[in-house]
Amino acid sequence: MRSILLLVSSALCLAASAPAQRRGDLARWQRHAQNVTIVRDDWGIAHVYGKTDADAVFGMEYAQAEDDFNRIETNYLNALGRLAEAEGESAMYQDLRMKLFIDPDSLRAQYRSSPPWLRKLMDAFADGLNYFLYKHPEVKPRVITHFEPWMALSFTEGSIGGDIERINPRDLATLYGDSAGVSRTGDEDELDFDPSGSNGIAIAPRLAANHHALLWINPHTSFYFRSELQMVSDEGLNAYGAVTWGQFFIYQGFNATAGWMHTSSGVDNIDEFLETRPLRSRTITISFKTDTGMARKTFTVFYSQHGPIVRKEGDRLVSVSLMSSHVNALIQSYSRTKARDMAAFRRIMELHTNSSNNTVFADASGNIAYFHSNYIPRRDTSFDWTRPVDGSDRRTAYRGVLSFDETPNVVNPASGWVYNSNNWPWSAAGEGSSPKRESFPRYVETGTEETARGYHALRVLEGKTNWTMSSLTAAAFDSYLPAFERMLPPLIAAYDQLPATDTLKTKLAEPVAVLRGWDYRWGAESVPTAIAIFWGERVRRRVSRAAPADLLGSLAEAVDALNADFGTWRTPWGQVNRFQRINDDIAPHFDDAGPSIPVPFTASVWGSLAAFGARAYPNTKKWYGTSGNSFVAVVEFGDSVRARAITAGGESGAPQSLHFNDEAERYAVGNLRDVYFYRAQLVGHTEREYHP
Repeated sequence: MRSILLLVSSALCLAASAPAQRRGDLARWQRHAQNVTIVRDDWGIAHVYGKTDADAVFGMEYAQAEDDFNRIETNYLNALGRLAEAEGESAMYQDLRMKLFIDPDSLRAQYRSSPPWLRKLMDAFADGLNYFLYKHPEVKPRVITHFEPWMALSFTEGSIGGDIERINPRDLATLYGDSAGVSRTGDEDELDFDPSGSNGIAIAPRLAANHHALLWINPHTSFYFRSELQMVSDEGLNAYGAVTWGQFFIYQGFNATAGWMHTSSGVDNIDEFLETRPLRSRTITISFKTDTGMARKTFTVFYSQHGPIVRKEGDRLVSVSLMSSHVNALIQSYSRTKARDMAAFRRIMELHTNSSNNTVFADASGNIAYFHSNYIPRRDTSFDWTRPVDGSDRRTAYRGVLSFDETPNVVNPASGWVYNSNNWPWSAAGEGSSPKRESFPRYVETGTEETARGYHALRVLEGKTNWTMSSLTAAAFDSYLPAFERMLPPLIAAYDQLPATDTLKTKLAEPVAVLRGWDYRWGAESVPTAIAIFWGERVRRRVSRAAPADLLGSLAEAVDALNADFGTWRTPWGQVNRFQRINDDIAPHFDDAGPSIPVPFTASVWGSLAAFGARAYPNTKKWYGTSGNSFVAVVEFGDSVRARAITAGGESGAPQSLHFNDEAERYAVGNLRDVYFYRAQLVGHTEREYHP
């Protein structure tokens, strides 16, 4: 009996000591939870109210995890270089790319040395996710079963494609491994007909009907890339907008008196150096899933004084240098959400860590601005920085970044408006109000001509007055496709020059007649839109400058494809171009037999401001969208803030949820819904109110 009692006593002691840390965690989580109220509105969108900023962060992470934990975990698998642990060897070099820059030990040290207020937010970030996993044991993470505060430093900006993605994993495979043995390296080289990007527009009060500044927020991303929510605290936080899954700051959005919209920048802010020899080496081990369990591969990688060696050019090694100030980047991303006006926003920009983005800004004081990329290394202009430069030449050494005044920004222009659509800054405020290209070094912008969307934006903005939220929305959904106004006349001229006896003269007579009478505007019922896009894609796939025979041959192929896939070339665009959401897979599945809805707008490459990047799949004839307009909002700043918004599909990632696809019909026609920014506006529009 004595031995049994001793065993029981020993077991109880172990049981008491083992979960002590867990009990401490649980007590802390529960304190946070009691300080947080989550209000779900009638669209399922979370409005998170906390006593402190840390409470709000805890609650918003918990709410995001409720909506789509898989996307949160996947983002951190990418950010931490651990994707291969879930997806296998094919992701190994994508992980290696991340681990060249992300070292957990270094991030832990940076976390420990961070300002106390930022550590509290990072603690709350991890606590919110871990509390969700504790309360939802039915959720099975693929890899990350416990989040740590320092992990927030691995993912600090929110862009869909950060600077690091300019490094090709195939080059890493060639340099450090066996590229022939890798089926996928993370970045595919397929021809991209709808490059990711965004539109941002700000209108000054003097051009607005209500004399209030207006802001258009229109990121083009892969669908479901961000959550829409609001986070509020008693410490002055009150921000609404789009949050990249798992981050704890509003990436594109607004507070009560200011709003910001990020667009991908064309700035050349990544430097490559030709190295004579590396200065140091280190080993990196990648774990990856196999059919029989987990395996590991260790790489010896090399660094110069500039950064990691990422490829070879001829017989020279190439290193890369990019912005990697993790703590300041996270400070800037979070702090700008509390900026009350342009002066405060401008001060935060002095951190110079918003590297891959331009920003369109507006505030309640009536200020509007276009801020060009916030991180541009200062360089010797005698070098061509679009190519690797000699790393041993002292003139290529790092010399800091361009200041605000040295960058092509636009603040309160005479034109009364600013915009950006991933185009160059030289037309950001129209003729006479935009920066002059000759006033800046060439490396501040890589674009060589105005883009189709740029021309379109100028067309809908120049000379317009009496702007309202509704008219700005209508302008952003304007159906003009400027690319075809340029592309179609050579096709029609080529057709007119055909001999009457040519078989194409007869075959293409009716399609050409339809295109000849087209007004270059998309529409769900538009037959010429479908013909033009089927033709345009084939022209682009053949050659960049197509001869008349190529133009006509591509049209014949387009007609044949429409006939084969849809029974007639007279198929309206909306029967081809569809929105469908039947699962939440990150690589989605589509089915022609399943429900879908027509989408009238199209890919941004044709100059459509409202973008919908779609294509057919091996098992489909219809085209289904996966990118383009995602979170979209229009905001008016005055004595109070007013906003309308829409999200692709719906807020929840659970197919059984009412909010999985409840916004699809509105999304397809640009019918934005009211945003409930103030607590009083949620009265009568509340679906659920609870503590985490």
